[in-house]
Amino acid sequence: MEREVQRRASSPPSVSCTPNVVYFRKPSQIPEIPAADARKLDAVAEGYAFLANDYYVGLIDWNDPADPIRRLVIPDAAELNDWGELDASDEAANTVVRGLQHKYSDTALVLTVDTCAAYCRYCFRKRLFMRHNEEAAQDLSPAFEYVAQHPEITDVLLSGGDPLVLSTDRLAPIVRRFADIPHVKTVRIGSKVPAFNPYRLLGDEALQDLIAWVTSGGTAVYLMAHFDHRRELTDLACDGIRAVQQAGANVMNQCPIIRGVNDTTEVLAELFETATELGMPQYYLFQGRPTVGNEPYRIPLVQSWQLFDTARRRCSGLSRCVRFVMSHTTGKIEVLGVDDRHIYLRYHRARDTNHESRIMVARRDDQACWFDDLELLEPCSF
Repeated sequence: MEREVQRRASSPPSVSCTPNVVYFRKPSQIPEIPAADARKLDAVAEGYAFLANDYYVGLIDWNDPADPIRRLVIPDAAELNDWGELDASDEAANTVVRGLQHKYSDTALVLTVDTCAAYCRYCFRKRLFMRHNEEAAQDLSPAFEYVAQHPEITDVLLSGGDPLVLSTDRLAPIVRRFADIPHVKTVRIGSKVPAFNPYRLLGDEALQDLIAWVTSGGTAVYLMAHFDHRRELTDLACDGIRAVQQAGANVMNQCPIIRGVNDTTEVLAELFETATELGMPQYYLFQGRPTVGNEPYRIPLVQSWQLFDTARRRCSGLSRCVRFVMSHTTGKIEVLGVDDRHIYLRYHRARDTNHESRIMVARRDDQACWFDDLELLEPCSF
């Protein structure tokens, strides 16, 4: 299968309040990576964008070749294997105006920017960082107009890329404009900046003021944080989360299950419990999408469920609220359970509302990694 994998040049994001953060545009710029390895990793980064900073790279234990933080941000040569699709969940089918997806009736997802503070190697939207991709909107006027004309939309999710790579001067007009629409009750900001660069959340009074202004008007602000591993929750990262909480934002965590990063019950349970203790309960644990470049990070669905279920059973009450889901083209499919013969699933959200809460039973397949790999015993018509 041929596909274009030319990436855009990775540039450090323009972020306010980021003292002394140094960005690496190539793996070879990281001193701890041997030169011979760095040349091979630079070749991977030519296909799939690379960007990291000294704060996050500083969390890596370079004496451990299986270090999960290293695995999360440093390229793997197997990413170049011919596997997966660029738009594995067919987000193009939900795009109604440039930069805005309307998959579920009450929610609009807005691609505010096409860059991140660093790039997760398993990213499901890596197509945004490739040349000639124009999904993110430079002008959000059509998105504002669309939401204003659709009173069923009560929830706006700002995504990308990562909205928090924008300076607050650039982010504030976007947040305020959506919050000013009377039927919008919630503005969510999906971001891994709290893990990659917690300085962004600290010392920026304008960001705190923005959150306070929006919430004082009756619109809830949710920061949908993205921590994959307990080691990302440094003292600095925890302080950043507390800063936005004190300003009035609610914070939740969500992440995929990733081979070599958080694919043990101990790591997942610790992440769930620590997030709850921080007032940032885990919302979703996602099964990794079959996105191009992600073969080295995939885990079979049954194995993911077993890890998730065992980890959740080790946790106390609030940490058990997390759902294990697949973000499929037809909807958000929750995995309810697995026994010796079957996998039990439910539409937590469905693009076709006729399928909302629909239960499905599939034949157990320990090699399947995605919904499309499963054999449904009672076939659905989507």
